[in-house]
Amino acid sequence: MKTEQELNDNILKITMHINEHFPELSKYIGEMPVTIPDENEPAIRVRQLQEYYDSLESLVKKYADNQDNSTN
Repeated sequence: MKTEQELNDNILKITMHINEHFPELSKYIGEMPVTIPDENEPAIRVRQLQEYYDSLESLVKKYADNQDNSTN
């Protein structure tokens, strides 16, 4: 399992990737639900960060795949 810091780093990297390569997707980043839970349960925070990262990764993959298919 990744640490909270690793997940935050990965989220930053994929967000920067989106902003650089797919700026048209940037508007959706703010719409993605991210809940910051009570700090008494750090495992929940890590799980939510992982889910957020996974959702960003899925957004990029689906969009890139769609772009590839539309150019063929």
